[in-house]
Amino acid sequence: MNVRVETVDIIESTYVPREWAFAVERKAEIDAHWAKLIAQKPLLYDGRVLLLDHFEITERRGQRVLTTRHFPTNYRDFLAWRDFGFPDPTVRNCFAAAALASRDDVFLLGEMAPHTANAGKIYFPAGTPDLGDVLGDQAGARVDLAGSVLRELTEETGITAEQVQCEAGWTVVFDGPRVGCMKIARSPLDAATIIAQVDAFLRSDAQAELVRLHGVRRASNLRPEVMPSFVVAYLDLMLSRMNDPVQPAG
Repeated sequence: MNVRVETVDIIESTYVPREWAFAVERKAEIDAHWAKLIAQKPLLYDGRVLLLDHFEITERRGQRVLTTRHFPTNYRDFLAWRDFGFPDPTVRNCFAAAALASRDDVFLLGEMAPHTANAGKIYFPAGTPDLGDVLGDQAGARVDLAGSVLRELTEETGITAEQVQCEAGWTVVFDGPRVGCMKIARSPLDAATIIAQVDAFLRSDAQAELVRLHGVRRASNLRPEVMPSFVVAYLDLMLSRMNDPVQPAG
């Protein structure tokens, strides 16, 4: 599967509700699949999430702009679409991720807990956007992906918006049915301190989404067997930039 990485200055996302034919036509299969999932992982919650059905990158006044359009569906529909092999190719899972980075240039990723839908996977704090990310209740309302970055970071690690500095712009990884919108969230703390603080936060919550943080400083720290391909592609790019910076002319 080809992975494409793009850098954009702005993401503009809108909420346009519609019926999803996959969810309607395969409802019986989806419900049966969900029943099996919650029998194994009863903490899964069937809330409403947003999937993407249109996107484009354009140039506007010297800036690159990614425009996305999202519609709501049930979480059970989303998981079935994923687990059935993404049968509707017109839809993508577009999500924002906090690329947490320490003062000493270590990227910090979370290992998902056993009770989650992605148990054992290692990736940045992220989540498929939901209705809480929609600013308004009308069609055409804005979907706040930048806000989703900080919300997911706080929910998963306890690190608040005031404790990080989000860098301008986005790195967007197009990985088949996944569109990962990555934004660097830089902490003034070193990696060891962040890991210790997050460990304490995770120990305080029996239902925490994460088990622990993993640090990535160099390519040898990558673990493709448990890191999704969009994460590996992103880190490959960012680590190469850190280790081989562009030298100034002259």
